[in-house]
Amino acid sequence: MKKVTLLATALAMVTGSALAADLPVKAVKAPPPPAFDPWDVAFGGGIMSDYIFRGITQSNHKPSVTAYFEPRYNVTKDLQLYVGVSGESISFPNRAAAEIDVYGGIRPTFGAFAFDIGVWGYLYPGGSCFFGGNGVDFAGNFQGADCASQALINGNVIKKDLSFFEVYGKMTYTVNDNWAFGVNEYYTPSYLNSGAWGNYTSITGKYIAPSTIFGSSGVGMYVSGEFGRQWLGTSDSFYGTQTFPNGIKYADYNTWNIGIGFTYKVFTLDLRYSDTDLSKGNCNAFTSDFAARGNIAVNQGTSLTPINPSGVGSNWCGAAGIAKLSFDLTAMTNLK
Repeated sequence: MKKVTLLATALAMVTGSALAADLPVKAVKAPPPPAFDPWDVAFGGGIMSDYIFRGITQSNHKPSVTAYFEPRYNVTKDLQLYVGVSGESISFPNRAAAEIDVYGGIRPTFGAFAFDIGVWGYLYPGGSCFFGGNGVDFAGNFQGADCASQALINGNVIKKDLSFFEVYGKMTYTVNDNWAFGVNEYYTPSYLNSGAWGNYTSITGKYIAPSTIFGSSGVGMYVSGEFGRQWLGTSDSFYGTQTFPNGIKYADYNTWNIGIGFTYKVFTLDLRYSDTDLSKGNCNAFTSDFAARGNIAVNQGTSLTPINPSGVGSNWCGAAGIAKLSFDLTAMTNLK
Protein backbone atom coordinates (compact mmCIF):
# COMPACT_ATOMS: atom_id res chain seq x y z
CA MET A 1 0.00 0.00 0.00
CA LYS A 2 2.85 2.30 0.83
CA LYS A 3 4.37 1.67 -2.63
CA VAL A 4 1.08 2.49 -4.33
CA THR A 5 0.88 5.79 -2.42
CA LEU A 6 4.43 6.79 -3.37
CA LEU A 7 3.77 5.92 -7.03
CA ALA A 8 0.60 8.04 -7.06
CA THR A 9 2.43 10.97 -5.50
CA ALA A 10 5.25 10.79 -8.07
CA LEU A 11 2.79 10.57 -10.94
CA ALA A 12 0.94 13.63 -9.65
CA MET A 13 4.18 15.61 -9.46
CA VAL A 14 5.16 14.69 -13.02
CA THR A 15 1.70 15.46 -14.38
CA GLY A 16 1.59 18.81 -12.56
CA SER A 17 4.97 19.83 -13.99
CA ALA A 18 3.85 18.94 -17.47
CA LEU A 19 0.64 20.94 -17.11
CA ALA A 20 2.58 23.92 -15.75
CA ALA A 21 4.88 23.80 -18.73
CA ASP A 22 1.88 23.93 -21.03
CA LEU A 23 0.43 27.05 -19.38
CA PRO A 24 0.90 30.20 -21.51
CA VAL A 25 3.56 32.59 -20.16
CA LYS A 26 2.65 36.28 -20.35
CA ALA A 27 5.33 38.06 -22.45
CA VAL A 28 7.09 41.04 -20.92
CA LYS A 29 6.36 44.16 -22.99
CA ALA A 30 9.40 45.74 -24.64
CA PRO A 31 9.99 49.35 -23.66
CA PRO A 32 8.58 51.80 -26.21
CA PRO A 33 11.13 53.27 -28.62
CA PRO A 34 12.36 56.73 -27.66
CA ALA A 35 10.29 59.53 -29.13
CA PHE A 36 11.81 61.03 -32.28
CA ASP A 37 12.97 64.57 -31.58
CA PRO A 38 13.39 66.38 -34.90
CA TRP A 39 15.15 69.38 -33.38
CA ASP A 40 18.89 69.72 -32.97
CA VAL A 41 21.38 72.54 -32.50
CA ALA A 42 24.97 72.71 -33.70
CA PHE A 43 27.41 75.29 -32.39
CA GLY A 44 31.13 75.88 -32.12
CA GLY A 45 33.98 78.29 -32.43
CA GLY A 46 37.66 78.62 -33.12
CA ILE A 47 40.75 80.71 -33.52
CA MET A 48 42.86 80.89 -36.67
CA SER A 49 46.17 82.47 -37.56
CA ASP A 50 44.65 84.06 -40.71
CA TYR A 51 41.07 84.28 -41.98
CA ILE A 52 41.31 83.27 -45.64
CA PHE A 53 38.18 83.33 -47.82
CA ARG A 54 38.53 81.96 -51.35
CA GLY A 55 42.25 82.55 -51.26
CA ILE A 56 42.09 86.15 -49.98
CA THR A 57 42.81 87.25 -46.42
CA GLN A 58 39.93 88.93 -44.62
CA SER A 59 42.02 89.79 -41.55
CA ASN A 60 45.10 91.46 -43.11
CA HIS A 61 47.07 88.22 -42.43
CA LYS A 62 46.40 88.60 -38.70
CA PRO A 63 44.70 86.12 -36.30
CA SER A 64 40.92 85.89 -36.29
CA VAL A 65 38.30 84.34 -34.01
CA THR A 66 35.06 82.73 -35.16
CA ALA A 67 31.87 81.26 -33.69
CA TYR A 68 28.57 79.91 -35.02
CA PHE A 69 25.13 78.78 -33.84
CA GLU A 70 22.90 76.62 -36.06
CA PRO A 71 19.42 75.29 -35.12
CA ARG A 72 18.33 72.34 -37.25
CA TYR A 73 15.02 70.58 -37.93
CA ASN A 74 15.14 67.00 -39.21
CA VAL A 75 12.00 66.40 -41.27
CA THR A 76 13.20 62.81 -41.78
CA LYS A 77 16.55 61.10 -41.38
CA ASP A 78 17.31 62.15 -44.97
CA LEU A 79 15.99 65.71 -44.98
CA GLN A 80 17.15 68.57 -42.76
CA LEU A 81 16.17 72.24 -42.61
CA TYR A 82 18.50 74.71 -40.94
CA VAL A 83 19.20 78.35 -40.17
CA GLY A 84 22.32 79.80 -38.63
CA VAL A 85 24.36 82.77 -37.60
CA SER A 86 28.14 83.01 -37.45
CA GLY A 87 30.76 85.67 -36.93
CA GLU A 88 34.43 86.30 -37.66
CA SER A 89 36.80 89.08 -36.72
CA ILE A 90 38.15 90.85 -39.80
CA SER A 91 40.28 93.84 -40.85
CA PHE A 92 38.71 95.55 -43.88
CA PRO A 93 39.78 98.75 -45.70
CA ASN A 94 36.56 100.47 -44.60
CA ARG A 95 37.50 99.69 -40.98
CA ALA A 96 34.77 97.09 -40.49
CA ALA A 97 36.05 94.78 -37.75
CA ALA A 98 33.48 91.97 -37.84
CA GLU A 99 31.73 89.79 -40.37
CA ILE A 100 28.29 88.56 -39.35
CA ASP A 101 26.81 85.78 -41.47
CA VAL A 102 23.12 84.89 -41.53
CA TYR A 103 22.17 81.82 -43.54
CA GLY A 104 19.61 79.10 -44.04
CA GLY A 105 18.76 76.22 -46.31
CA ILE A 106 17.88 72.58 -46.83
CA ARG A 107 20.04 69.44 -46.74
CA PRO A 108 18.55 66.40 -48.51
CA THR A 109 20.42 63.08 -48.67
CA PHE A 110 20.03 60.35 -51.30
CA GLY A 111 22.16 57.37 -50.44
CA ALA A 112 25.81 58.37 -50.80
CA PHE A 113 24.88 61.82 -52.15
CA ALA A 114 24.35 64.71 -49.73
CA PHE A 115 23.10 68.10 -50.97
CA ASP A 116 23.03 71.53 -49.34
CA ILE A 117 21.01 74.36 -50.94
CA GLY A 118 20.48 77.76 -49.38
CA VAL A 119 21.11 81.49 -49.08
CA TRP A 120 24.03 83.11 -47.25
CA GLY A 121 24.13 86.76 -46.19
CA TYR A 122 27.43 88.48 -45.37
CA LEU A 123 27.07 91.57 -43.17
CA TYR A 124 29.92 93.98 -42.34
CA PRO A 125 28.73 96.50 -39.74
CA GLY A 126 30.75 99.48 -38.59
CA GLY A 127 32.27 100.49 -41.91
CA SER A 128 33.11 103.98 -43.19
CA CYS A 129 33.42 105.32 -46.72
CA PHE A 130 36.90 106.24 -47.99
CA PHE A 131 37.02 108.13 -51.28
CA GLY A 132 38.70 111.50 -50.76
CA GLY A 133 39.05 114.37 -53.20
CA ASN A 134 35.80 116.14 -53.90
CA GLY A 135 33.82 112.90 -53.60
CA VAL A 136 33.00 112.82 -57.33
CA ASP A 137 33.87 109.62 -59.24
CA PHE A 138 35.19 109.53 -62.81
CA ALA A 139 31.66 109.13 -64.16
CA GLY A 140 30.67 112.42 -62.50
CA ASN A 141 28.62 110.91 -59.66
CA PHE A 142 28.90 112.54 -56.25
CA GLN A 143 29.45 109.82 -53.65
CA GLY A 144 28.60 111.93 -50.62
CA ALA A 145 30.26 114.29 -48.18
CA ASP A 146 31.18 111.47 -45.81
CA CYS A 147 33.09 109.71 -48.62
CA ALA A 148 34.89 112.91 -49.56
CA SER A 149 35.95 113.57 -45.99
CA GLN A 150 38.10 110.42 -45.69
CA ALA A 151 40.77 108.92 -47.93
CA LEU A 152 43.14 105.95 -47.77
CA ILE A 153 46.78 106.96 -47.91
CA ASN A 154 47.52 104.71 -50.90
CA GLY A 155 44.70 106.15 -53.01
CA ASN A 156 42.37 103.14 -52.87
CA VAL A 157 38.65 103.72 -52.40
CA ILE A 158 36.14 101.60 -50.48
CA LYS A 159 32.42 101.78 -49.76
CA LYS A 160 30.91 102.11 -46.31
CA ASP A 161 28.62 99.10 -46.75
CA LEU A 162 30.13 95.95 -48.29
CA SER A 163 27.28 93.61 -47.28
CA PHE A 164 25.96 91.15 -49.88
CA PHE A 165 24.31 87.75 -50.24
CA GLU A 166 24.89 84.57 -52.22
CA VAL A 167 22.69 81.65 -53.22
CA TYR A 168 24.50 78.34 -53.15
CA GLY A 169 24.30 74.64 -53.88
CA LYS A 170 26.70 71.98 -52.65
CA MET A 171 26.94 68.25 -53.31
CA THR A 172 29.09 65.69 -51.49
CA TYR A 173 29.56 62.09 -52.62
CA THR A 174 30.79 59.77 -49.87
CA VAL A 175 32.60 56.85 -51.47
CA ASN A 176 33.23 54.98 -48.22
CA ASP A 177 34.37 55.63 -44.65
CA ASN A 178 37.63 57.11 -45.96
CA TRP A 179 36.92 59.05 -49.14
CA ALA A 180 34.52 61.88 -50.05
CA PHE A 181 34.36 64.33 -52.97
CA GLY A 182 32.29 67.44 -53.51
CA VAL A 183 31.20 70.23 -55.88
CA ASN A 184 30.21 73.74 -54.71
CA GLU A 185 28.47 76.59 -56.53
CA TYR A 186 27.83 80.15 -55.25
CA TYR A 187 26.32 83.15 -57.05
CA THR A 188 25.73 86.79 -56.08
CA PRO A 189 24.42 89.72 -58.14
CA SER A 190 26.80 92.14 -56.36
CA TYR A 191 29.96 90.80 -54.75
CA LEU A 192 30.92 92.87 -51.69
CA ASN A 193 28.26 95.39 -52.82
CA SER A 194 30.59 96.41 -55.65
CA GLY A 195 27.99 96.17 -58.39
CA ALA A 196 29.91 93.28 -59.97
CA TRP A 197 28.22 89.87 -60.12
CA GLY A 198 30.21 86.96 -58.76
CA ASN A 199 30.17 83.22 -59.45
CA TYR A 200 32.33 80.77 -57.50
CA THR A 201 32.68 77.08 -58.36
CA SER A 202 34.96 74.59 -56.65
CA ILE A 203 35.69 70.90 -56.33
CA THR A 204 36.78 69.33 -53.04
CA GLY A 205 38.27 66.08 -51.85
CA LYS A 206 38.79 64.58 -48.41
CA TYR A 207 40.56 61.47 -47.13
CA ILE A 208 39.83 60.34 -43.56
CA ALA A 209 42.47 58.02 -42.15
CA PRO A 210 41.39 54.80 -40.42
CA SER A 211 40.44 55.33 -36.77
CA THR A 212 43.25 52.95 -35.72
CA ILE A 213 46.02 55.10 -37.18
CA PHE A 214 46.92 56.44 -33.73
CA GLY A 215 45.94 53.29 -31.88
CA SER A 216 43.35 53.70 -29.13
CA SER A 217 44.22 57.34 -28.42
CA GLY A 218 41.00 58.63 -30.00
CA VAL A 219 42.94 60.95 -32.32
CA GLY A 220 41.78 61.02 -35.93
CA MET A 221 43.40 62.47 -39.04
CA TYR A 222 42.29 63.70 -42.45
CA VAL A 223 43.76 65.31 -45.56
CA SER A 224 41.59 67.63 -47.66
CA GLY A 225 41.88 70.09 -50.50
CA GLU A 226 39.89 72.40 -52.76
CA PHE A 227 40.36 73.95 -56.19
CA GLY A 228 38.04 76.80 -57.13
CA ARG A 229 37.51 79.54 -59.66
CA GLN A 230 35.98 82.94 -58.94
CA TRP A 231 34.37 84.71 -61.90
CA LEU A 232 33.59 88.42 -61.46
CA GLY A 233 31.69 91.04 -63.42
CA THR A 234 32.11 94.81 -63.73
CA SER A 235 31.89 97.13 -60.73
CA ASP A 236 29.81 100.27 -60.54
CA SER A 237 31.31 103.74 -61.06
CA PHE A 238 32.41 104.06 -57.42
CA TYR A 239 35.43 101.88 -58.31
CA GLY A 240 35.84 103.32 -61.79
CA THR A 241 39.10 104.71 -63.19
CA GLN A 242 39.90 107.39 -65.73
CA THR A 243 40.09 104.72 -68.42
CA PHE A 244 37.01 102.86 -67.17
CA PRO A 245 34.84 105.61 -65.59
CA ASN A 246 31.70 103.46 -65.29
CA GLY A 247 33.45 100.64 -63.47
CA ILE A 248 36.24 98.10 -63.81
CA LYS A 249 35.97 94.48 -64.92
CA TYR A 250 37.52 92.60 -62.02
CA ALA A 251 40.00 89.86 -62.90
CA ASP A 252 38.74 86.29 -62.63
CA TYR A 253 41.05 84.05 -60.66
CA ASN A 254 41.80 80.52 -59.51
CA THR A 255 42.33 79.58 -55.88
CA TRP A 256 43.38 76.39 -54.17
CA ASN A 257 44.16 75.02 -50.74
CA ILE A 258 45.38 71.78 -49.23
CA GLY A 259 45.77 70.80 -45.61
CA ILE A 260 45.95 68.16 -42.94
CA GLY A 261 43.77 67.99 -39.86
CA PHE A 262 43.77 66.19 -36.54
CA THR A 263 40.63 65.52 -34.51
CA TYR A 264 40.07 64.58 -30.89
CA LYS A 265 36.54 64.35 -29.53
CA VAL A 266 34.98 67.74 -30.42
CA PHE A 267 38.28 69.47 -31.26
CA THR A 268 39.98 69.91 -34.64
CA LEU A 269 43.43 71.28 -35.47
CA ASP A 270 43.65 72.16 -39.17
CA LEU A 271 46.93 73.15 -40.87
CA ARG A 272 46.43 74.49 -44.40
CA TYR A 273 48.21 76.14 -47.34
CA SER A 274 46.22 78.54 -49.55
CA ASP A 275 47.05 80.51 -52.71
CA THR A 276 45.61 82.23 -55.82
CA ASP A 277 46.88 83.23 -59.26
CA LEU A 278 45.89 86.90 -58.87
CA SER A 279 48.65 89.41 -59.51
CA LYS A 280 49.39 91.98 -56.83
CA GLY A 281 47.94 94.73 -59.00
CA ASN A 282 44.66 92.97 -59.77
CA CYS A 283 44.47 91.89 -56.15
CA ASN A 284 44.73 95.53 -55.08
CA ALA A 285 41.99 96.59 -57.51
CA PHE A 286 39.70 93.88 -56.15
CA THR A 287 40.35 94.27 -52.43
CA SER A 288 41.14 98.01 -52.03
CA ASP A 289 43.80 96.84 -49.58
CA PHE A 290 44.57 99.63 -47.08
CA ALA A 291 48.01 98.09 -46.53
CA ALA A 292 48.97 98.00 -50.24
CA ARG A 293 52.30 99.66 -50.97
CA GLY A 294 54.05 101.37 -53.89
CA ASN A 295 52.91 104.04 -56.35
CA ILE A 296 52.96 104.66 -60.05
CA ALA A 297 56.07 106.83 -59.82
CA VAL A 298 58.30 104.18 -58.24
CA ASN A 299 56.48 100.92 -58.98
CA GLN A 300 55.75 100.99 -62.71
CA GLY A 301 55.90 97.62 -64.37
CA THR A 302 55.37 95.65 -61.20
CA SER A 303 51.78 96.14 -60.01
CA LEU A 304 50.45 98.37 -62.77
CA THR A 305 47.51 96.75 -64.61
CA PRO A 306 44.68 98.14 -66.77
CA ILE A 307 42.31 98.07 -63.77
CA ASN A 308 44.97 99.17 -61.25
CA PRO A 309 46.43 102.43 -62.62
CA SER A 310 47.82 103.51 -59.23
CA GLY A 311 50.49 100.82 -59.45
CA VAL A 312 50.20 99.85 -55.78
CA GLY A 313 50.31 96.12 -55.08
CA SER A 314 48.58 94.00 -52.48
CA ASN A 315 49.78 90.75 -50.90
CA TRP A 316 46.29 89.87 -49.65
CA CYS A 317 45.81 87.30 -52.44
CA GLY A 318 49.15 85.48 -52.22
CA ALA A 319 50.36 82.29 -50.61
CA ALA A 320 49.44 81.88 -46.95
CA GLY A 321 49.61 79.26 -44.27
CA ILE A 322 46.73 78.91 -41.82
CA ALA A 323 46.54 77.12 -38.49
CA LYS A 324 43.05 76.78 -37.03
CA LEU A 325 41.96 75.25 -33.72
CA SER A 326 38.19 74.75 -33.45
CA PHE A 327 35.49 72.87 -31.58
CA ASP A 328 32.12 71.69 -32.89
CA LEU A 329 29.19 70.24 -30.93
CA THR A 330 25.63 69.11 -31.56
CA ALA A 331 23.13 69.02 -28.74
CA MET A 332 21.71 65.58 -29.60
CA THR A 333 25.15 63.95 -29.82
CA ASN A 334 27.53 65.78 -27.48
CA LEU A 335 25.32 67.13 -24.72
CA LYS A 336 23.36 64.02 -23.77
